Amino acid sequence: MTGTVVVTAVLTIVAVGFVAIERGRPDARRLAIIAALSAAAAASRILFVAVPNFKPVTVIVLVAGATLGPRAGFAVGVLTPLLSNMALGQGTWTPGQMALWGLAGLTGAALGPLCRNPRGLAVVAFVWGFLFGWGMNLWSLAVLGPVLNWAAFVTRSGASLWFDVTHAVAGVIFALTIGAPLTRLLLRYRDRLTVTIVWTDPPTSPADVPR
Repeated sequence: MTGTVVVTAVLTIVAVGFVAIERGRPDARRLAIIAALSAAAAASRILFVAVPNFKPVTVIVLVAGATLGPRAGFAVGVLTPLLSNMALGQGTWTPGQMALWGLAGLTGAALGPLCRNPRGLAVVAFVWGFLFGWGMNLWSLAVLGPVLNWAAFVTRSGASLWFDVTHAVAGVIFALTIGAPLTRLLLRYRDRLTVTIVWTDPPTSPADVPR
């Protein structure tokens, strides 16, 4: 896989995701909860900045997808690094983070029943801790080099193993602590956004007309 392929794939994921979000035309209330979740996830990155990769972002994004659907999960995933990096520093790493956390949000939606269970969420978050790290290794090699091949990827992944393990363990811890209450909160909010229209038959005679 060449660097051009990786860069093109990442930028395509982000672009297609934004198009899908725009076409979904979410209402003001759904936009508000997406913005609030993105801000909370971004703040958590800044709050835990002293402990690299020990953050609840992946769990928040997974739960957003599992409770509010793929568009919301993806939106929270791509907005979180964009917002938090305004404080932590924007750079070549930002598009990679946006694409990977966006995919995590889609994973949460695809595995909704599993991710709405704290133990299932812990498993998915643990796996995503490594997937995120490996994805960022691919992205950094594609963008910064010096070369993108299997040997370089293995070397980079070995160097980042401690950070990936930390990310995975943090996912388990946050899934088992904040996963359940966050899921309940978002499910209640989702139910409030759902409007059910009940159709009734029109009156058949003047006597049936309410007076």
